[in-house]
Amino acid sequence: MLEDNTVQHKSHIFEAGMGLSSVKSLEKVSSRSENAECNIIPKKRATLFFSITDQVGALDKCLQALKIADVSLTRIESRPSKTVDLGYDFFVDLSEADAEQIQYAVGNITKLDIVRQVNLVENIQNPKNISELANDVWFPRKKRDLDTFAEKVLEMGEDLPSDHPGALDPEYRKRRYDITQFAKQYKSGQKLPHIEYTQSEKDTWKVIYNALKEAYKGRACAEHLHILPLLEKNCGYSPDNIPQIEDISNFLKDCTGFTLRPVMGLLTSRDFLNAFAFRVFHSTQYIRHHSKPFYTPEPDVCHELLGHAPLLADPDFAEFCHEIGLASLGASDEDINKLATIFWFTVEFGLCKEKDGSIRAYGAGVLSSKGELEYALSGEPELKPLSLTDTPCQSYPITKYQPVYFVAESFKSATNLVRQFAATIDRKFDVRYNPYTETIEVLDNKNKINQFALEIKNNMQILTSALLRTASQ
Repeated sequence: MLEDNTVQHKSHIFEAGMGLSSVKSLEKVSSRSENAECNIIPKKRATLFFSITDQVGALDKCLQALKIADVSLTRIESRPSKTVDLGYDFFVDLSEADAEQIQYAVGNITKLDIVRQVNLVENIQNPKNISELANDVWFPRKKRDLDTFAEKVLEMGEDLPSDHPGALDPEYRKRRYDITQFAKQYKSGQKLPHIEYTQSEKDTWKVIYNALKEAYKGRACAEHLHILPLLEKNCGYSPDNIPQIEDISNFLKDCTGFTLRPVMGLLTSRDFLNAFAFRVFHSTQYIRHHSKPFYTPEPDVCHELLGHAPLLADPDFAEFCHEIGLASLGASDEDINKLATIFWFTVEFGLCKEKDGSIRAYGAGVLSSKGELEYALSGEPELKPLSLTDTPCQSYPITKYQPVYFVAESFKSATNLVRQFAATIDRKFDVRYNPYTETIEVLDNKNKINQFALEIKNNMQILTSALLRTASQ
């Protein structure tokens, strides 16, 4: 491990997450309804997912069918159906029912003439949102769907491995636990947690802050150097104060539409990148152990706020991150791994060309580590141009400085690269982010496509008018 490397051991993203894989191809059950298909896996705890056509008394019929089966219901949720016109999707949790009871319940539901589709889903651990059960290939459609990621951390957070600098410090472990509980309990739309940092934590921050500000001179990209003073002015960045993510999130929202939300620890690549589609960045709030201020085996508040946050206020960089997020929605594990590699060599460890041709750093893993920042631009590592051919397939170490860095011509060129890669993804649908409703829309029918086209047409009219007005001045 390198003492002066702030986040070499682990990045924000770690491995591909499968999304929902628990909906099985199940045995068909006989039915009086030719329109209803049913599959079944007997489990003691399960979730029943079915779609119905809308009519008076529809829910009562379904509940009566389940009551006859003598099953215990712990949750019922509904939403407008994605598969049935003018219908609804229902999600019903069954608790502690035996296989025979479950089969009986499914059979009763399937027999109803209002039911169009029935699936029995293995009970995933702590399901938080109904859309987590909606499709074989699940991805978040609404911002609140990101709440399902709250406890899906891979490691770190409140639990520390034996080689962590704070592993044997009970006070530090308790402090970490307390801070991660705020992230665990946070829900979309709530006020972001405010952390009263201790003097010891502020002292650790001060050492890092002063060292990095000095190292940024002649090494950090122009955008980072421009935005950091704005964060000092508007968000409380200073050597003596650890900023609050609420203040930073509000600032980013005004600049690029990005917002922050707390996270307990490392997320899967899929979950972390999916959030970018909503212009949401998951940020830790705990700080590294005071005994080693220039080393941490995972992202911490220094890495987030000094490495990532500044550039999320830059429109071109924010658009680049957003494109990565959109490309990740519903992507295969193989494509997620490639996107994660692109992320690694750009958002985490990217270098870029300045207007004068000089090479500067923009990756958060570089900008939050004095040692890596100096090393990356020392002439020792190999520098390659960012490309669709080499970057997604490049291997990389996670326990030492990078032997290879990729250099982007600009953030806009990096965005184009991601768009080119997204075009190669074998995905059966197209998506777009609706900033007005803060939702992901799947463009899977003519009405949605026509509405999207109309918005583009209206925007083009505004653009044309503005261009003509400017040209006449």
